[in-house]
Amino acid sequence: MSTIRIVTDSTADIPETVRTELGIEMVPLKINIDGTTYLDNVTLHPDQFYQMLPRASATPQTSQPSPAEFLEVYTRILSETPDVHIISIHVSSRFSGTYQSATIARSMLEDESRVTVVDSLSATYGIGVLVTAAVRAAQEGKSVEEIVALSAHLRKNTKVYFLVDTLEYLQKGGRIGKAAALFGSLLNIKPILSIDNDGEVFSLDKVRGQKKAMSRIVDIIKQDFGDDPITIAVEYTTSQLPADEMASLIHASANVLSTQYTWIGPVIGTHAGPGTVGVIVTRV
Repeated sequence: MSTIRIVTDSTADIPETVRTELGIEMVPLKINIDGTTYLDNVTLHPDQFYQMLPRASATPQTSQPSPAEFLEVYTRILSETPDVHIISIHVSSRFSGTYQSATIARSMLEDESRVTVVDSLSATYGIGVLVTAAVRAAQEGKSVEEIVALSAHLRKNTKVYFLVDTLEYLQKGGRIGKAAALFGSLLNIKPILSIDNDGEVFSLDKVRGQKKAMSRIVDIIKQDFGDDPITIAVEYTTSQLPADEMASLIHASANVLSTQYTWIGPVIGTHAGPGTVGVIVTRV
């Protein structure tokens, strides 16, 4: 039986303590702020990023890891453990070229059959759900095929919801026009975004006011999952307080088995903006 190692990228927003505990290898994306390039969640951590973001003279620019960076990680892991197989799980190919870089790196290996690259069709801890489950399945002795099948199953049973606090960063990123952003901000509009089965972001709803928007997310979760047992991951940017409030509302109305908290990292935060709350719900 071969050893299985899991590789992911920094947009999975897996807390460092969890990555260390589970032995997850993370390849960082990059973010450029006012001419300085940082490694996402390596040389630039979320708390630092959200302090810098309001002072940035221009919208930060994000970029994927190169194939060479993935190749270095794959080569190192393969050389460390002769019988290892790598499962590399990454941010939706609709959002980023990261999955493509990983695929190119795989093709550059002498024996590319030793690496399996998975498109999560998700983002942030929606990827983290697949990655952490893959590690635990590997620890239980599951095969590569079983872990890939598990990832596909979880992907179909996991939904991601984002409550965006301000329209400013969606406008800067070209998601909405300036007039719509100004009008929405004046009306205190809070967009609720999600990710569809093809790995694309779409708007679920637009609600006036933070509290009403949180209640609307709870309603949507009930529609999507009913009374089925679920696990949730709640994400935050500048303060955990809105995440705590969101988690309390969900616990009061849904069958929640466990709750994970994590930051929304710099790359995702560039597009969503400070004050965003993310909820990742998985049917158990």
